[in-house]
Amino acid sequence: MIVLGIDPGVANTGYGIVAHDRGRLVALDGGVIETPAGQDQGVRLTTIHARVGELIDDYKPDAVAIEDLYFGANARSAFAVGQARGVVILAAGQRSIRCASYTPQQVKAAVCGSGKAAKDQVQRMVQSLLSLTELPKPDHAADALAVAICHANGAPLRAALDRASA
Repeated sequence: MIVLGIDPGVANTGYGIVAHDRGRLVALDGGVIETPAGQDQGVRLTTIHARVGELIDDYKPDAVAIEDLYFGANARSAFAVGQARGVVILAAGQRSIRCASYTPQQVKAAVCGSGKAAKDQVQRMVQSLLSLTELPKPDHAADALAVAICHANGAPLRAALDRASA
């Protein structure tokens, strides 16, 4: 199973691609899609959509896992993140790939055992779970890898539940 994990944002969209290989998780790729602040919003979203589409076409993931919106104090920022999420979901939908959403707390709990884990703790656990020689950087890429791990680890249970309900 291959999972494309996404940490959405307009300025920085993190991505991480994880495969389940013989019972262990392996990182295939990870990075950040960056768009300049002064650029037109439509152009920025087009860039994100195109790059996510390329990642899907190159790696052929079985699923796309995306982090849910975190509504902090800045509603404008939340709307922009929602738009970035939308173009990611569109790219997956155009290729008939299922998307799953996880809250930041679900991702942290799946990777670290606590929904209140700090960012550096998530990075260290992602490094350990994927047997990486270095901490995954930048933060957005590490978060995207964590989202992919969250989905990949829950996939066998979801598949069993789907079979049982069918």
